Amino acid sequence: MASTREWFETVAEAQRRAKKRLPNSVYMALVAGAEKGLTLKDNVEAFGELGFAPHVAGLPREREMSTAVMGQPISMPVVISPTGVQAVHPEAEVAVARAAAARGTAMGLSSFASKPIEEVLAVNPQTFFQSYWIGDREGMEKRVERARRAGAAGLILTTDWTFSHSRDWGSPTIPEQMNLGTMVRFAPEVLRRPRWFLNYARTGSPPDLTVPNMTARPGEPAPTFFGAYGEWMQTGSPTWDDVKWLREQWDGPFMLKGVMRVDDAERAVGAGVTAISVSNHGGNNLDGTPASIRALPAIAEAVGDQVEIIFDGGIRRGSDVVKAIALGARAVMIGRAYLWGLAANGQAGVENVLDILRSGIDSALLGLGRSSIHDLRPEDLVIPPGFERRLGAHATTAR
Repeated sequence: MASTREWFETVAEAQRRAKKRLPNSVYMALVAGAEKGLTLKDNVEAFGELGFAPHVAGLPREREMSTAVMGQPISMPVVISPTGVQAVHPEAEVAVARAAAARGTAMGLSSFASKPIEEVLAVNPQTFFQSYWIGDREGMEKRVERARRAGAAGLILTTDWTFSHSRDWGSPTIPEQMNLGTMVRFAPEVLRRPRWFLNYARTGSPPDLTVPNMTARPGEPAPTFFGAYGEWMQTGSPTWDDVKWLREQWDGPFMLKGVMRVDDAERAVGAGVTAISVSNHGGNNLDGTPASIRALPAIAEAVGDQVEIIFDGGIRRGSDVVKAIALGARAVMIGRAYLWGLAANGQAGVENVLDILRSGIDSALLGLGRSSIHDLRPEDLVIPPGFERRLGAHATTAR
């Protein structure tokens, strides 16, 4: 596509534009990781340790990128990861869902999203509803039932965040609500970003910090983000019996998100899940956890023939997607990358990011001499000794 004023060529450029457009507090909420950010950094940099083994002749004229995730056919192996309260743009998750639909892929919608599931499904029926384990089983069942009535294509249970909220390097305090005092306090940094301010000014209201998907029915008074977060912090982590119980309440595709260990992957299979996401919550959980891409091969080897393996963590280029597929993932989820696109140019910016990734996947397939993403194998990569982390692997399978 020809270069224009709004078009950007890389995800890195989308990030630069997001930084220029967003108030500092909003931008820092996107880029911060837990504590020192060791896991966040490793998520991205680990991809640089993996090389390619390309061919130079006999390359395929056409390359196939389509696949399916949890029963949903998608045009390329990239799915939108659920992220909460997308204050980077007034249309938030609805704009993202439209972009995903326009590019033929599926959407994960957070229970902490700022837009109701019914609005998102109206523009992208290929939407999976995500929830944390919050409250008791009765409360969980009510939220799941709402997702079922709305027509969600699948359910995602996220388990890879244990309230590791401390940051060593500047993650901001998110306000509980946008009242007059809050707006006055944030006014200096907001006024330095007039385009972001004008986007919201045209809507006649500030960013919505309530979470409408935490209610049992649409239209009910929604808790604030921190109201829901407080309930979550007071809820004990789910047991494997809880995971199995929730899976039994949902008669469609079910993903367990946040698996980094082989033994946990095996327990997930035993609980009857459809898919697992190899993820460390984008570096926002226990800092010092290895990059997701390091844990992927052992998990794929152990259970890849029993469940769908989805990868999440550090994707910035189409070549990163290809590396994850070669190491055993069926598809990847993206988070920060599409949020930067949304901040840079709304729905068109998210489409822009997806197009960049598609182009990069196609180029990598061509160079590797592969006509389909389904043909990718570890031997297409240069994997340095000691790259993998076989967490929770049995002694008989450890290398």
